[in-house]
Amino acid sequence: MTNQLIIVGSGPAGWTAALYAARATLKPLVIEGIDAGGQLMLTTEVENYPGFIQGIQGPDLMQIFKKQAMRFGAEVVSEYVTRVDFSKRPFELYTTDKMFTADSVIVATGASAMWLGVPGEARLKGRGVSACATCDGFLFKDKQVLVVGGGDAAMEEANFLTHFAMKVIVLVRKDVLKASKIMQERAMKNPKIEFVWNTEVQEVLGQEKMTGVRVLNNKTNEISEISADGLFVVIGHKPNTEIFIGQIELDQKGYVVTKSGSTKTNIEGVFAAGDVADHIYRQAVTAAGTGCMSALDAERWLANRK
Repeated sequence: MTNQLIIVGSGPAGWTAALYAARATLKPLVIEGIDAGGQLMLTTEVENYPGFIQGIQGPDLMQIFKKQAMRFGAEVVSEYVTRVDFSKRPFELYTTDKMFTADSVIVATGASAMWLGVPGEARLKGRGVSACATCDGFLFKDKQVLVVGGGDAAMEEANFLTHFAMKVIVLVRKDVLKASKIMQERAMKNPKIEFVWNTEVQEVLGQEKMTGVRVLNNKTNEISEISADGLFVVIGHKPNTEIFIGQIELDQKGYVVTKSGSTKTNIEGVFAAGDVADHIYRQAVTAAGTGCMSALDAERWLANRK
């Protein structure tokens, strides 16, 4: 049986889309994916999502989203979409051993932070290691933190962290920054920011929580340790759009292209919400907002089609 609407992804965008679509009696099917819950599953405490005065654990917030959507009739399958075919109607979505069809689809697969891939990093995510200063910066009030990266985003994160941290040390792999001139000047003029050049992180140190990093100077081959309470890895994000290549329009960085002021893609009946189409804000609340928009867009499109 063909579904009216399938939502691919289960972060704030996917669950909000499911909630609105379910309340509109579209009986949406949510295909959760491998990383069910999205990037908030890696965040210990969320203090900037409206409505939670004392803050809330990222995984707990996603469970609330999920239960609320299911309360109104959203169906969920814990599978991973491996391939889609948007060239025919109904649309076809394939998992490892099943095929689902849908009249409309909302793509909410999110984006994944790029990581260093060094020992200790994965184990200490959410315990000192982060990829989002806006999400976790407040946890490091009056502490020393590290930022890895040399682009505009890294400079922006470093400057933001100085609102909380006692000191921010930026570890740069080269002896120059990739960031724009204005972002470089802003960071270099900040008295709380220090730069360490020609430096690569070899290992994140700590047991229950991060205590520092082991680094290599790639000019002298000298290995040393730097003590810190936090490590912010800001080397870019990668949208989770591999399965949509050749199916919908993507920009040069792989993000889904949507029509201005809407969540519509270049394929009628396919919509995109959240970080998969947003390389600027990347916040839970903005993802939820576009999730709402995508459900409303899908509902109107389906109604007009009938």
